Amino acid sequence: MLMRAEKDKIISGLKKDIESAKAVFLTNLVGIGSNEAVALRKEIRESQGKVVVTRNTLFKKAVEGTVAEPMLGDLKGPHALAFAYEDAAAVAKALKIAGKEFEAVELKGGVLNGELLSLAQVNQLADLPSRDEMLGTLLATFMAPVSAFARLTHAIKEECESQGVDKPSDLKVEVASVEA
Repeated sequence: MLMRAEKDKIISGLKKDIESAKAVFLTNLVGIGSNEAVALRKEIRESQGKVVVTRNTLFKKAVEGTVAEPMLGDLKGPHALAFAYEDAAAVAKALKIAGKEFEAVELKGGVLNGELLSLAQVNQLADLPSRDEMLGTLLATFMAPVSAFARLTHAIKEECESQGVDKPSDLKVEVASVEA
């Protein structure tokens, strides 16, 4: 049985987490094994997030006056909150993947940057690439012209060597005729 001081400490901690997180997701972890729950918590922690499981009454008191109040106001049954402090898409993706592996884990809603999200919006967020994947795509886009130029200069060098000329301007270029 929790003492009043312990409850107040949990409520203030939850309130602080809700206010400092970029995103909060409502889910359920009851029904999965402890090893799987630990693995999920670890994956969320690696995405700069955390998972909290406590009583619904404590969740309700912690969200009073916050944007998450409509989402958590009328909870029944076991629930957990997942907080994303950096990459909200990565945390949502981890929960969605866990939901595919275990029937008990289910995304039920969320809050992102102070706006309430529907279940469909949370699923769309989970389908986004992670921050690292997006940065990799951006880097590849930036590098594409440079790598194309490098391939072109290498091809010119190879052609100069095959024709036995010193300068690219001395290359003999054949023009392909286009037949109609």
